[in-house]
Amino acid sequence: MVSKTSVEIDPDIARQAATILGTRTLRATINVALHEVVDRQRRLELVALLSEPGRFDFEAAERAWGGD
Repeated sequence: MVSKTSVEIDPDIARQAATILGTRTLRATINVALHEVVDRQRRLELVALLSEPGRFDFEAAERAWGGD
């Protein structure tokens, strides 16, 4: 579900974000930025999970993928 909201946004930051994200509209910039924040958090949680002792066998992965 999509909701319509009115917010005040710093135009300079919005322009910078649009340039970084490659978006053309404010709506697209906001949507992509929100997705990026959620994706970043999920990646951080995955790294934390894989960093737990005994959770991931890095040596086996290296052998399987032919690591140097």
